[in-house]
Parts: sequence; structure tokens; C-alpha cells
Amino acid sequence: MLIYEVNLTVDGDAAPRYSPWLREHIREILNIDGFEAAVWYDRHDDGDTVPEDGEPTDPREWTVQYQVRDRAALQAYFDEHAEGMRREGVEKFGDHVESSRRIFEQKRLFQE
Repeated sequence: MLIYEVNLTVDGDAAPRYSPWLREHIREILNIDGFEAAVWYDRHDDGDTVPEDGEPTDPREWTVQYQVRDRAALQAYFDEHAEGMRREGVEKFGDHVESSRRIFEQKRLFQE
């Protein structure tokens, strides 16, 4: 299994419109063969302080991590779907959203 991670920084004024769009976007991606689950996180870059409850200030920082069955499924997404799905977000929200992507492949699991 792979983790395909999308990190988003969304302007505070665009966040109320982007949030429902992102929920639907995640559902669309989960309909693609090989995408098994997704988790949407609020991201806090200060790793030494527990964030307080409440609505974050702008900009909003979100991370979506998709669990993908294997490399072939992720490559099929890149080849057949990624360009169009990314374009849709850019057309709707333009420069109000910045994104970056990473891929994680499990190397070793440690357990007690």
C-alpha cells in the first residue's frame, strides 16, 4: 500500500467554498480503482505545541492522505485522471489554493 498525500494551503476567504468542493473531490477520487480510503487533516506546522480547539485562522492548512492499493493503481491515476482533476480545482479556485504532493511507501512497521 502507498500513501498519496496532498498538502493544501487555502486562503481564508476561499475556504468556505473550497471545503465542500474538496469533500466531493475526495469522494470522486475514492471511486477510482485502487484508491481505498482517505483522511482529511487540519495541518499545524508547529510540532511542539498542541493546537487549541476552535476555528483556525486563515490561511487554512489541510492535508489529505489517500491509501492506494499499489504503484500500478497510483500510476493509472496519474496517467488517466490527475491532470483533469487538478485542472478543475485550478479553474474554480485559481491562486486561492496552493498544493504540493508526496508519496509514502512503507519501509518497515515497528510494533511492540
